[in-house]
Amino acid sequence: MDYYKRLKELRIENGYTQQQIAFILHTRQEQYSKYESGKRELPIRHLITLCCLYKISSDYILGIEKFVR
Repeated sequence: MDYYKRLKELRIENGYTQQQIAFILHTRQEQYSKYESGKRELPIRHLITLCCLYKISSDYILGIEKFVR
C-alpha cells in the first residue's frame, strides 16, 4: 500500500476530516488533500506529527511495517 493511501485510511479510522488534520498540521485542507492523493510528498515534520497523533510508528505509515504494534 502506498503511504498516501494509508494517510486516508488512518484519518477515516480515527474519525477526522481533512480540514481537521490540516488544522493540526498548520496547513490548508487543499494541501493536505494533495498528500492523501499522492500529488505531493508529505514533509517529515507532518509525518512526525501524524505519528504522534495516531500513536503509531512512521514505519507503519510508510508501509515498511505491515502491522501496528
